[in-house]
Amino acid sequence: MKHISDELIKIKESGLYRNLKTVGNAQDTLVEIEGKTYLSFCSNNYLGLANHPYVIKAVKDAVEEYGWGAGASRLVSGNMTLHETLESEISKFKLKNATIVFPTGYMANLGVITSLVSNGDLVISDKLNHASIIDGCKLSGADFRVYAHCNMEKLENILKKSAKYNRKLIVTDSVFSMDGDLAPLPDLVKIAAEYNAMLMVDEAHGTGVFGENGRGVVEHFNLCKEVDVVMGTLSKAIGSLGGYVSGDIDLINYLRNKARSFMYTTALPPAVCAASIAGIKLIQEDHSMRVSLWHNVYFIKDKLNSLNINTIVSESQIIPILIGDTKKAVKISKLLYDNGILIPAIRPPTVPANSSRLRMTVMSSHTKKDLERLAQVLSNVLCLWKTEVKLGLRQ
Repeated sequence: MKHISDELIKIKESGLYRNLKTVGNAQDTLVEIEGKTYLSFCSNNYLGLANHPYVIKAVKDAVEEYGWGAGASRLVSGNMTLHETLESEISKFKLKNATIVFPTGYMANLGVITSLVSNGDLVISDKLNHASIIDGCKLSGADFRVYAHCNMEKLENILKKSAKYNRKLIVTDSVFSMDGDLAPLPDLVKIAAEYNAMLMVDEAHGTGVFGENGRGVVEHFNLCKEVDVVMGTLSKAIGSLGGYVSGDIDLINYLRNKARSFMYTTALPPAVCAASIAGIKLIQEDHSMRVSLWHNVYFIKDKLNSLNINTIVSESQIIPILIGDTKKAVKISKLLYDNGILIPAIRPPTVPANSSRLRMTVMSSHTKKDLERLAQVLSNVLCLWKTEVKLGLRQ
């Protein structure tokens, strides 16, 4: 096992070693770690639903009625009433005919991509797509091509050479999880139609945040009927756990019979489904949470802009501060932590080499006081490093 120990030493020396911080309370704007309280700006609990009283009550009621575990794969005996209710609610929410739910978003991406394309097909991915998309593309066995981030010219160049393929699949995140920018969905829909390719959009970070009704970036661009395959997670703005794929009935029936990550795993606990149902209901009925979130996003971005802090091209609640050097990013994150602010350093392989960053996320429940404290601490910490961090502050 010496080779493992040697590799760990290399990881530590390069600034890429990761360890866990244990949160001792509910996921909220304030979290407790080792007896101390920190202001958190790294949670995907964008609307605060992970600990919303209505969601908690739904879970308690479901446990009383259905118990906890599902007991089996859904194709054996684990398909329970709440699984089907959840799928029906997602379908209505996403304006699609049918939905299939997976235990995680990662499993959803693996399952759908490896089912839709295989040997002799073509799958095309944005360079900055989530790891679960990349892994699904690689595992599918299809010819795998990557286009430069949001570069439609590069995508078209690939498709112009794709005449030999009967099945072609384009996959993109809607909100890119490390840069916070949006995919050019109108262009992607047009290009997919022109080259007879399927289009799959991962709304993990868009659902609950974008669109008039919180349906996501697909709704934001008024494309709910045009996107073939809509994937997403229940673990971010919805505040629960699981992944889903929505589309037409044939697509969903096909995935039930082909997606190995659906077929060969125990179903989600029914109470988890109840939490997701409650979260989806709240998103549709209480738009004030989304209004508060965007108010906070605009407020902190104005603050950071006035401080001349580089947030790259963020168009969302995900706000990166580009540092560049891995070890400096880790040290700045540690300084923030020492000042009561929890923002992790994001490093390769999650982001490309020389683009390490602080990845901030904003929640609807952050107060103006929280945001002002964040801006003040960031200003103090980054100014200490201004002469060394060439990318953290605009030059």
